[in-house]
Amino acid sequence: MAATGGRVLAFLGQVRALGQRAISSGTSAEGEDGTARMWKALTYYVALPGVAVSMLNVYLKSRESHPRPKFIPYSHLRIRSKAFPWGDGNHTLFHNPHVNPLPTGYEDDDNDVY
Repeated sequence: MAATGGRVLAFLGQVRALGQRAISSGTSAEGEDGTARMWKALTYYVALPGVAVSMLNVYLKSRESHPRPKFIPYSHLRIRSKAFPWGDGNHTLFHNPHVNPLPTGYEDDDNDVY
């Protein structure tokens, strides 16, 4: 009886070992150090400089002045079938009078460059 119990426990141990998954595919005890070193180098030498260059590009582009596009009253845009529940009902929630026109045109129609 004790031998049967030992065999069952040994079988359960084998099943448990088969059910365990590797944490990362393609890694071994020898390659883990090299893989971590590679990802660390990619982070420091590729990803972080890429983010810095992108931030610089956005900052420099935001400093330039951009002309406001000409208002063209297309019939399918800015349809107000129901008034907005805030303000006068004609302005959107995050309305910017410099870039967001009303259905009749820009509020300040002096075509300033902002």
